[in-house]
Amino acid sequence: MSHSTATGLPSAPPAESRRTSLGVFLPSGLPGVHRYVEALAPALPPGQDGFFEIGVPHAEAVYDGPLIRAVYRQALRDGATMADLLRTVEHAARHAPVVVMSYWEPVRRYGPERTALALAEAGADGAMIVDLPAAAAPAWHESAARAGITAPRFAAPDLPDADLCHLARLASGWLYAPASTAPTGYRGPLDLCGLGAAVRRLRTVTPLPVMAGVGISTPALAAAVSPVVDGIVVGRPVLRALAADPDEAPALVEQFARAVCAEEQPVLPV
Repeated sequence: MSHSTATGLPSAPPAESRRTSLGVFLPSGLPGVHRYVEALAPALPPGQDGFFEIGVPHAEAVYDGPLIRAVYRQALRDGATMADLLRTVEHAARHAPVVVMSYWEPVRRYGPERTALALAEAGADGAMIVDLPAAAAPAWHESAARAGITAPRFAAPDLPDADLCHLARLASGWLYAPASTAPTGYRGPLDLCGLGAAVRRLRTVTPLPVMAGVGISTPALAAAVSPVVDGIVVGRPVLRALAADPDEAPALVEQFARAVCAEEQPVLPV
């Protein structure tokens, strides 16, 4: 079973065996998101192995695919605010650990220190800013630390060594290694050897856990990726299931949970 940090999110597990954590991404502003949290929470892995990643609506969500961009645009047209996000975080945090995923612009507009404090008060364990500018990174990490939340970082596989080392020194909570360089929602094959190499590189510069997302579109792919990383985040498959039949979505989350949380996971050499 994976170990946990003080914030309830995964820490690096023992080398001999582990259970991989599972995060489910839900965008704030999605109609019915509070109901979906309640429905999906029981399907998450037990204890500290399951969490929600709550997305902050943003008009220029360049790392996201058409589905999530469309949800964000509709939320903004409907008048989504930071207060709405905080209510969603507070609601989700009653059911499972929560990490917020945001772009920099919403944080910049609200104020980094104010954002960190507000997320902490709402019950968030951490917040990852996927496009955090290098110039703003030290101040953001200081704000997060003062507020008592972690600041995970997105680690692109093509990041130069010096930049990766600097990012890893600032990061807290975990690093996020995309399983595909495509936008979220990608449904093609994954380069597992390439992902393994990226994870090995991350482990040379940080003891932090490594999470993976993007392109992990089926439970079978989740099972294949699990031995390489400490946690997996899924978004589009769950959002598609919610759109098609909300009553069936918990069963899909349970399939992902079974795929990543087998009692004995083979551990690949990473």
